[in-house]
Amino acid sequence: MIELADVTLTLPSLAGPVDILRGVDLGIGPGESVALVGPSGSGKTSLLMVVAGLERATGGRVRVAGIDYAGKNEDALARLRRDTIGIVFQDFHLVPTMTALENVAVPLELAGRRDAFERAAEALDAVGLGHRLEHYPGQLSGGEQQRTALARALGVRPKLLLADEPTGNLDGATGEQVIDLLFTLAAEVGSTLLLITHDPALARRCRRQLRMADGRIVADSHSAAVAAAV
Repeated sequence: MIELADVTLTLPSLAGPVDILRGVDLGIGPGESVALVGPSGSGKTSLLMVVAGLERATGGRVRVAGIDYAGKNEDALARLRRDTIGIVFQDFHLVPTMTALENVAVPLELAGRRDAFERAAEALDAVGLGHRLEHYPGQLSGGEQQRTALARALGVRPKLLLADEPTGNLDGATGEQVIDLLFTLAAEVGSTLLLITHDPALARRCRRQLRMADGRIVADSHSAAVAAAV
């Protein structure tokens, strides 16, 4: 599902070019759940952005779902995200002037689904928000906003689900509820999951754990709990 070969990312700064990713090699198969951990500034979010096609790699090869990013323009990458990738951010990224139902329906409409609103309502019901369809983000709690974002990401049944610290702005109990939903719904949809987290317990829920440091993947291991069961 994800193939990275010698991927580099160098960005300009006032002090000169900064090497963010330094020759990353990575393969993630369909249906895998993978946690990406490491200290702040190690390149985790930048790696996720490159995989999503939201940041252009400076060098190397990026392939997602068999599609090579080389030579693809922004429109082509946007279509790939629309059809193949769901993204859940720490900060929700909901449109404040749209209801929960409208926020979830937008990517479905862009994908040409005539039943966009029906499927959006079903997705919101799946995350326990069937009674909040007409509420705006400002009328929802943080946990409800993140569940809306999760419904939006999974409503199109993506092959790949990317999650960047999805519980970072939530309290512990609410965060656990969101994560339980994330894993349950991703499994039901059959999505490959790449999850950035600082929480070791959450990382262990994934089948694989990747550790980043200084723009490189420095460790790749299976969860002890999962490995013991295999």
